[in-house]
Amino acid sequence: MVWRRVSALPDGDAPARSARDPKIYTRTGDKGFSSTFTGERRPKGDRIFEALGATDELSSAIGLAGEFSSEQGHTFVEQLHKVQCMLQDVGSNIATPLSSARDAHLKRTSFSEKPVLELEQWIDSYSEQLPPLRAFILPSGGKSSAALHLSRAVCRRAERCVVPLVQAGEADPNVAKYLNRLSDYLFVLARYAAMKEGKEEKIYIKPEP
Repeated sequence: MVWRRVSALPDGDAPARSARDPKIYTRTGDKGFSSTFTGERRPKGDRIFEALGATDELSSAIGLAGEFSSEQGHTFVEQLHKVQCMLQDVGSNIATPLSSARDAHLKRTSFSEKPVLELEQWIDSYSEQLPPLRAFILPSGGKSSAALHLSRAVCRRAERCVVPLVQAGEADPNVAKYLNRLSDYLFVLARYAAMKEGKEEKIYIKPEP
C-alpha cells in the first residue's frame, strides 16, 4: 500500500512534471519479485505480500463502506477513516519481517496494543445499543451494512494471512490481534448501521428438506 500525494489543481490543468517526481511505475517488479521494508527481494507470491495484498483490499473495502455510510450521515465514518490509517501501520509491520529487521526498522514499524484496546471500547459502545443476537445474520441491512459485512469478510481473510507470519515470528502478535478485533468491530458496526437506518437484517432460515 502506497500513498501518493497529488496537489489540487484547477479543473483542466495537468500537474507539471519535474525531474524529481517519481513515476507511478518502476518496472522493478516485472520479474515477479518485490521488496520488503528491510530491503529483501522476495517472490510476489511470498506470504508477506499475500498478507499485504489482503490488508490493502481490506482498506479499500472499508473505504467503500465509509462512502456508503457517509451518504447516510453516520457519525462512525471518522472511525473508519482512523481504521484505514491504522491498516497502513499494519502493512508497515507486515512489510518488515522481524528476521531481517534492524533496530531502526523496528522503531518505525512497531505496532502496540493500544489500537486493539480502542477497538474493544468501540465494540462495547455499539454492542450496548443493539438488540440481542438471536439468529445467524446474513450480510444485508442496506448498502452501508452490507458493505461493512463485506469488509468484515475481507478482514477475516487478512487475519488468516497474517497469523502464519506471527506464528513464524515475522510479524508482531498485536497485528493479528488488531485484525481479529477489527472483524468483530465491523460486524457490530454493520448491525448498528442497519438499526440506525431502519433496515431489516436478513437471518438464516434452514431450507425445508
